[in-house]
Amino acid sequence: MTPTITLATLITLTIMSSVSNAQLVEKKALSLAAARKITAAAEDHAKTKNARVVIAVVDDGGNLLVLARLDDTQVASVEVGIGKARTAAIFRRPSREFEEQVKNGRIAALSLPGATALQGGVPITVDGKVIGAIGVSGETPSLDEEIALAGANAIADAATAASTDPAGKVSYFPKEQVQEAFSKGAVLFDDSSKYMVHTSRRDKPGIAEVHEQDVDIIYVQEGSATFVTGGTVADLKPTAPGELRGQEITGGETRTITKGDVLIVPAGTPHWFKEVPAPMTYYVVKAR
Repeated sequence: MTPTITLATLITLTIMSSVSNAQLVEKKALSLAAARKITAAAEDHAKTKNARVVIAVVDDGGNLLVLARLDDTQVASVEVGIGKARTAAIFRRPSREFEEQVKNGRIAALSLPGATALQGGVPITVDGKVIGAIGVSGETPSLDEEIALAGANAIADAATAASTDPAGKVSYFPKEQVQEAFSKGAVLFDDSSKYMVHTSRRDKPGIAEVHEQDVDIIYVQEGSATFVTGGTVADLKPTAPGELRGQEITGGETRTITKGDVLIVPAGTPHWFKEVPAPMTYYVVKAR
């Protein structure tokens, strides 16, 4: 016998289906590729400070995605860095806030499950939502947090840039936004499959770099530096897919670059900011 489906039954099923669909929540997630970019940005900043740190990136549930321990960093910083990142992720705030609470006499903050009350953990946010966090440990509390912010800002700035550039539309960055990006050194635009635009800031020498896939097009906005290209990189090691870093370059060609200069560094070519006598700002377009 075939069951009869009444109008009332159909209405009930439709309502149930609508309620079920309404209960589904879409959210952004931190990908492994993005976590690696965050780690690389933090690592680059750490090396400009000659810092020896552990860098940990976690998802919004505090689960570890990427862990990097720079050469010579104490092993004890591994668990501390992870703890800072997990704290920032699950509590949706910088881990510094818990350290400040303890300093101000709220010792109970030490008993919060999963909280590491030490500065250096920073949430990673996109469109106002926390999608993960980065934790840094190994140096002074303020420097740990500075390095963590460099990583977190890299993905946040890239996400902001991407949101201004729907497919087929022009991206526009007002001068105030550009100036703010230069003040901290940030990624202004990110279309990783094709090109990226960095608003870079440097106040001291860097490390030698080799980009296996990217051409660097550099325009010096302010300041000057001694810039080396080619030659042989000492202690060259991979830091991310297609990215290699080393301590310095021997040989190669040395130039003094200054305001208004443009350089094009082909993919696979070693390059190094050897000397930076005063703070400088410069655009880098990374093209593939």
